Amino acid sequence: MPGYGASHLVNARRSPIVWLPVLLCLSVAVMLFSCLLGSADLSFRVLPEALMELVSGRRESLAAVILGLRLERASCAFLTGAALALSGCLMQALLRNPLADPYILGVSGGASVGALAMLFVSALLWTVSVVAFCGALAVAMVLYALTRRDFASEDGSSRLLLTGVILAFGCGAVVTLLLTVAPDHDLRGMVFWLVGDLSGATFNVALALLVALVFCRAWQVSPAIDLLALHADMAQTLGVRTSSLRRELFAGGALLTAAAVTMAGNVGFVGLIVPHACRMMWGPDHRFLLPAALLSGGFFLVLADTLARTLCAPVQLPVGVVTSLIGVPVFLYQLYRSRTVWN
Repeated sequence: MPGYGASHLVNARRSPIVWLPVLLCLSVAVMLFSCLLGSADLSFRVLPEALMELVSGRRESLAAVILGLRLERASCAFLTGAALALSGCLMQALLRNPLADPYILGVSGGASVGALAMLFVSALLWTVSVVAFCGALAVAMVLYALTRRDFASEDGSSRLLLTGVILAFGCGAVVTLLLTVAPDHDLRGMVFWLVGDLSGATFNVALALLVALVFCRAWQVSPAIDLLALHADMAQTLGVRTSSLRRELFAGGALLTAAAVTMAGNVGFVGLIVPHACRMMWGPDHRFLLPAALLSGGFFLVLADTLARTLCAPVQLPVGVVTSLIGVPVFLYQLYRSRTVWN
């Protein structure tokens, strides 16, 4: 897609340097706000004492126990949202397509097949996560094996996209088959996993390290990503090793997607609307777009998960339903605002 993001370069955006600390403060605030709300509300008065108990490793009071559970879930939501938003930025730059999102290449489909197969046989929760991650990596490796020569060509993005979509359709067929033959008592858990659910998520240090490593590497090569997103031939002329950069973007995006889907299921729209919103506000410079998307994605998913827990309490909604209900009108608004950007 020639000229991807080019019109943004003409129109300078407000400085994102001022907004990054604001986004960081908002992220911390929404996590604390999420910890206070639930079936048993906590007050601000007990929050400092409960936090001290958590820091010291003691959970003697009920407030500390509740805060610990909610803080872990909020941390999982933030990590998942950050991973999906960062993966969305990488995929959009790799494919040079504004409609690209973390799930477009079928990696999430592999995770879905693995997770639903384990839920179908009533396996332990940790095996569901492990097999889901392995399924996602298996699809990513198959995709790379089929398209490895296309990373060096200008028109390789189209073949990569088409191959990923076909693999996603194949995984979708297997998912439909599993849902069709699954017993009724397993269907609810399967459906919740498919649409995204954080109720059983536990904090994963490996995911946190993965997000940090991918972000640092992407930020390090952000000038090259800008050139690749603008025009691949120009980037190669200016000395960017586009084939190596494409492989790095693919690997980073696939790993982030696999880890995020393993933790929370198929949470939709985060990796699509968050990069768009950040690009509309602060422009296409990936030095600022990447950290802004990371913080905004975490903030958005924590807020969505809080709504999922509290809107119909004591019934908890799948967080993917909330992100989709928010994401559809937001994305339509973004398309209306930027209808001339992608021409």
